[in-house]
Amino acid sequence: MIRPPPSAHRKSPDQAPRHGLARVLSKRGIASRTEAARWVRDGRVAVNGKVIRDPEFPVHMERDHITVDNHSAEAVERIHVMLNKPRGLVTTVTDERGRDTVYRCLDGSGLPWLAPVGRLDQASEGLLLFCNDPAWAAAITEGRPNQVITKTYHVQIDRVPDADLLRSLETGVIESGESLSASSATLLRAGQKNAWLEIVLDEGRNRQIRRLLKAHNIGVLRLIRIAIGTLKLGDLPKGQWRHLSQIEVSELVPA
Repeated sequence: MIRPPPSAHRKSPDQAPRHGLARVLSKRGIASRTEAARWVRDGRVAVNGKVIRDPEFPVHMERDHITVDNHSAEAVERIHVMLNKPRGLVTTVTDERGRDTVYRCLDGSGLPWLAPVGRLDQASEGLLLFCNDPAWAAAITEGRPNQVITKTYHVQIDRVPDADLLRSLETGVIESGESLSASSATLLRAGQKNAWLEIVLDEGRNRQIRRLLKAHNIGVLRLIRIAIGTLKLGDLPKGQWRHLSQIEVSELVPA
């Protein structure tokens, strides 16, 4: 039997995978997919010298030359930062209701486009990540096989819980068809009418802690995310941000 040479199994450039233009710009860390699609529709993006107005136009990631406003749209340096999000800001680029967003904290920073990694709702505070690294962000928000990235919160509630209530938070409830539970719920300190809990989640569902506590008729007074996996908020001042070290980036999402 005559076997074809190894080169016969290689894909030619025309057979290489193609991806939508807006997706490619996002994967290169240049803009969000939504923003990139807007640029394309506005006629600001060209492929191999030709202006393209279809965000789904198929391009070769490695072969085709893409420009935005006549500047080469090559992959940019991957940047990862953490913010101590203040209460009252929404986690979005722009808000149709005119509310202040988390990007207010990044104004004047000189940072390139960065996307939030997950969300904290308007009334919540604490550790919020940003990056222009879609694969790294997806590993944190969606998880990987055999890897769980926990999120740790300090939550002030409007009552003093007993041991049974803490166990019931770990057992969980079914709410709106979703199973909601805490990986762990621990009493940190208590006053006469309220208490602080440490709640750890090993999955991410929309407003999970608030919904879980509401199902037990517990009101939330404050909710602060203090850690994501091995990364801790530490003493970063409220409203301030800092770059993550390469060690922090790698520890959070190992290669």
